[in-house]
Amino acid sequence: MEIRPIAYFNSPFTSKFGIPRQSGLVDKLRGTIVFTDEYSSLDAVRGLDGFDCLWIIWGFSENVSARKHPTVRPPRLGGNRQMGVFATRSPFRPNNLGLSAVRINKIEMRGGKLTISVSGADLMHGTPIYDIKPYVVQADCRPGIRSGFTDTEEWKTLSVSMPEEYEKMFDGDELDAVKQALALDPRPHYHSDAERIYGMPFAGRDVRFTVEDSTVRVVDVVDARE
Repeated sequence: MEIRPIAYFNSPFTSKFGIPRQSGLVDKLRGTIVFTDEYSSLDAVRGLDGFDCLWIIWGFSENVSARKHPTVRPPRLGGNRQMGVFATRSPFRPNNLGLSAVRINKIEMRGGKLTISVSGADLMHGTPIYDIKPYVVQADCRPGIRSGFTDTEEWKTLSVSMPEEYEKMFDGDELDAVKQALALDPRPHYHSDAERIYGMPFAGRDVRFTVEDSTVRVVDVVDARE
């Protein structure tokens, strides 16, 4: 079976570093699904405006050539416990396919292209999208079910300290999104150097920060658009 992209994703994240590890964790993170010419018709999404959320089936395009293994080390488990790849949401999958639930903000034609503005995605800029489907509560929500190790291992979030001069470089939703992303600790699980300065590309800026104990401190924001 051959599958071809029906759309591509526009995101403030232009690299893998800092992208939320699951959809919905950064609810203020905005992005746009931009359809290819073949599917740029409002007829293709007729009725979708009656839904609040949708599923995106997409490709881990940066991991195509990466080696795949039957076991992985989920960051949520500290990166020191192995789990079967099919028991995780690891991006290193046999067919490089991802699945994300996002909230629909707006559906419109823009510059001759069909676009869907969404919130809460965990996709990098330029990610190929192979299909979308509406999120249906009656079919997709299963209250009271078990969720494996995610039931016992909570997301460990950090506090974020950002000087006001840097906060002013982002609009309201951008600021909320960048702070939420930093709070999720985008560092590799094996990094713990409190003096190391990291750079997270976001919305045309390079957000530079350190992490000490449980606090992220933004030390600089460089506007790469200038």
